[in-house]
Amino acid sequence: MQQKELATNVVAKMYDNDWFSQWLGIERLTIETGSCVLKMTIRKEMLNGFGIAHGGITYSLADSALAFASNSYGKMAVSVETSISHTKQLKEGDEITATAQEMSLSNKIAVYNVTIKNQNNEVVALFKGTVYRTGKEWFSAAL
Repeated sequence: MQQKELATNVVAKMYDNDWFSQWLGIERLTIETGSCVLKMTIRKEMLNGFGIAHGGITYSLADSALAFASNSYGKMAVSVETSISHTKQLKEGDEITATAQEMSLSNKIAVYNVTIKNQNNEVVALFKGTVYRTGKEWFSAAL
């Protein structure tokens, strides 16, 4: 299986069983080995008491981008440390795009940066995630 095909198949399998990402309405725009681009729209039920998007919404989008990018090699990876900085508020109807990029990759640990931008290409959040890469494969060599 080619790397691009493997990455696409892994993310499809993950997404199909990821009810939360589905509830968020995440669209997969680009899936590559070690990176991905995801998009979603802020809905009314995602707003907090200030009428702005709850911080957990952008965090969750970034976390999904981290998961998809870090698992795209076909080796199961889980987050061990994450952080986010919110730089601009979001309102109902805003469309946000998360771009995950690999910064460092070793046999056991990988680090990713995720930049989230709104429909005006303004940075609304910056996320950093570290993952542990297990020895488990998403698909056996026989597939």
